[in-house]
Amino acid sequence: MCSTLLSLVEAWWAWLLLVHCVANMPLTKNLRVAIIDSNPALKSRNYLTKSSIPDSRVSTVTPATISFFKEIGAWEHVQQQRHAFFGKMQVWDYTGLGYTRYNARDVGKEYLGCVVENKVLCNSLLLRLQEELDDMESVIYPTRLVSLTFPSKSRQARMKPTSSERLSAGHSTEELYCSNLVKLDLSDGRSLYSKLVIGADGSKSNVRHIAGIKTTGWNYLQSAIICTVEHVMENDCAWQRFLPSGPIALLPIGDNFSNIVWTMSPEESLRHKSMSPEEFVMSVNRALDFGYGPHPRSNALDHFVEKFFSGTGNTAASTKESFEVPPKATGVVSERMAFPLSLMHSHDYVSKRLALVGDAAHTVHPLAGQGVNLGFGDAAALAKVIAEGVSVGSDVGDLTLLQRYEKDRKAANVAMTAVLDGFQKIYSVDFGPLNVARAAAFHGAQYISPLKRNIISYAMGDTKWPIFS
Repeated sequence: MCSTLLSLVEAWWAWLLLVHCVANMPLTKNLRVAIIDSNPALKSRNYLTKSSIPDSRVSTVTPATISFFKEIGAWEHVQQQRHAFFGKMQVWDYTGLGYTRYNARDVGKEYLGCVVENKVLCNSLLLRLQEELDDMESVIYPTRLVSLTFPSKSRQARMKPTSSERLSAGHSTEELYCSNLVKLDLSDGRSLYSKLVIGADGSKSNVRHIAGIKTTGWNYLQSAIICTVEHVMENDCAWQRFLPSGPIALLPIGDNFSNIVWTMSPEESLRHKSMSPEEFVMSVNRALDFGYGPHPRSNALDHFVEKFFSGTGNTAASTKESFEVPPKATGVVSERMAFPLSLMHSHDYVSKRLALVGDAAHTVHPLAGQGVNLGFGDAAALAKVIAEGVSVGSDVGDLTLLQRYEKDRKAANVAMTAVLDGFQKIYSVDFGPLNVARAAAFHGAQYISPLKRNIISYAMGDTKWPIFS
């Protein structure tokens, strides 16, 4: 089948890029698109009920990501399903030496982010896609990619043959056209040809492997437990405590439910998965309360720092907020899932007729919930580059064009990766002097208002560095 101009391979959020390309940019409305994904969830076409138990797999989306969803018309579908905005966040250390609180009012916003189940994000993008396409089923290939065949460099370099040369060689115009495209062989026996293949197939990307793109990275020797817990009252704050084995986060997901993301050693993750529900809830409440160390408290030094920096600008609203104890979990109501943690970054995001986005290009530690937002940023940037290429008549698979996307996103992704990796390393060591240094960092983030505002803006999707300015 020699008609496809753009192919997206195997990842639920790659729909965002597709919708953005074909539905919202006039220049790309006529691109022929194929989406190769065997996920049975793609058959969903209705709003997911809010009365069910929230799924364990959630994402914390930033205001920048929410703006992107609004731009393509998908956020209105998220709003019809379960989601939870949060305007406050508290981060603290198990030593009891420091804490910091953030409030959306610190930067004049209504919220810091929104927690949404992954299946809700996926379903919202599907619903939006269905609105824009007359025959959605003709775009989706519910199968798997088996192999990719890229045009040889000698064929790409060869000049376009004349009509007589095509005739003497016995090749039709269509065959010669297809010879300059990527061939995608599918598990159902069909083949597609595409000007551009977008690999969005996760950290173990088959597309990346076939293209021969190398990566740098390492395993953290940590695993993350994720699940849904229940409270007596609704939770409206995002909580994160750094423990000796890694951070534990309690994220609001609506009603009386919260999502747990708890980093620990692989051995501990297996033990926590096998605990009885009652034992697990006790362990969660201990980790978020008095377990491992005391509650942080303000002291004379804190008040001195606050007074010293109060002249640098308006005091942030959260500077006056005292440490709070998170709401206690009363039960675990979902499956407990565990997955290993690692860092990975591709040396290249693009090659001729190929682009990688999301986890196929980079994976980060989940301690700040930024992985999915980096991926959505990739999708937005690549969609913009494709539209710009179409506007000037460029080949959407041209390497020079795609390298503009790589240059834009690699800088942002490397910066965030370095920040998260640094946090992971700093907070994985229990050493007296380092503990004091960490406490000083918490004090700075809590009481130096300009620094606090920069940190919030960076985490919300601003391009500024989280530094004092």
